Amino acid sequence: MAPPQGSRAPLEFGGPLGAAALMLLLPVTMFHLLLVARSGPARLLGPPPYLPGLEELWSPWALLLCLTWLGLQAALYLLPAHKVAEGQELKDKSRLRYPINGFQALVLTALLVGLGVSAGLPLSALPEMLLPLAFAATLIAFIFSLLLYLKALLAPASALAPGGNSGNLIYDFFLGRELNPRICSFDFKYFCELRPGLIGWVLINLALLIQEAELRGSPSLAMWLVNGFQLLYVGDALWYEEAVLTTMDIIHDGFGFMLAFGDLAWVPFTYSLQAQFLLYHPQPLGWPLASFICLINAVGYYIFRGANSQKNTFRKNPSDPRVADLETISTATGRRLLVSGWWGMVRHPNYLGDLIMALAWSLPCGVFHLLPYFYFLYFTAMLVHREDRDERQCRQKYGLAWHEYCRRVPYRIVPYVY
Repeated sequence: MAPPQGSRAPLEFGGPLGAAALMLLLPVTMFHLLLVARSGPARLLGPPPYLPGLEELWSPWALLLCLTWLGLQAALYLLPAHKVAEGQELKDKSRLRYPINGFQALVLTALLVGLGVSAGLPLSALPEMLLPLAFAATLIAFIFSLLLYLKALLAPASALAPGGNSGNLIYDFFLGRELNPRICSFDFKYFCELRPGLIGWVLINLALLIQEAELRGSPSLAMWLVNGFQLLYVGDALWYEEAVLTTMDIIHDGFGFMLAFGDLAWVPFTYSLQAQFLLYHPQPLGWPLASFICLINAVGYYIFRGANSQKNTFRKNPSDPRVADLETISTATGRRLLVSGWWGMVRHPNYLGDLIMALAWSLPCGVFHLLPYFYFLYFTAMLVHREDRDERQCRQKYGLAWHEYCRRVPYRIVPYVY
């Protein structure tokens, strides 16, 4: 166990007190959203309609279902991959290898679910189990985080994350001590990052759509849009799975409660909020407005995919004809910073596309309730915070070159606004 050092990264998220508050606030918020989405008033800022008792939250069947889901996704992760990619260079100069088969897992899951539904699997019963399923996922996240923390106590100093080994138990439990916890070739953080949560999210959406069809004869246009938009987003993430290897989550953050709870509980049960809202609060939506909302989502996706593809192409091969003519700034590390194309417009154009899509996902729910816009509000706050973390890291890593980049590209996410 590496002793605390004064040279370590400064504490984030408000330090131990902030970490403790978030470990309480995030699950409470998730359950609040699940409860108010099905209530009559559906008030985001009001109290929940009631406080569920343990008998409503705890279900051994829900726990078994969550564990079965994780087991299925783990089995799909272990299937032969058409490609194996190397991650970023670690402190010991080694590179880990990762299977690129997330989209394959999505397709196989869809086939299995389709076979199950055709055989009589009551998928429409899933929405009625969201509370106990969320409780089981939260319980799994806490226990999993504890096991990860104990495993990290035996890890060498070179395997620890830059910010998760402060020496404070609460803070390190939250942020994660070990950067890439593995058993043999099974990488827990990489597995959880995109598989069980994202695929679970679209499965919950599908179950909500099926239940709406049973209740009202057919799914509403608004429900179709939400399902389609979010399936596109998840499919894109898994199709371009290799790109996650260069994200902050993989190369900087340890694997602790923050990512474990986020991946396994927060994403599937909170990101499906619009579909949950539409099941209990159907909204009229005509084709002219639906077409306009589709256009908004298309613009957001175009920016999001264009910016990410340009960045990934440049990182793989700066001489690629698609990016060879882009203007760059040299840095002391040997890497170059893009200052033209998408990355010359704002410093994080992918975040801009993300936010535009988030707005499009909420618009089918109408404009008379704030609740379905929670995702957009939360995602805005999260991306601003993530951008600030990224700015500090880049300033430290690239020094004067980053100051020059900020001078050349003054806007962070939204041109002429922020």
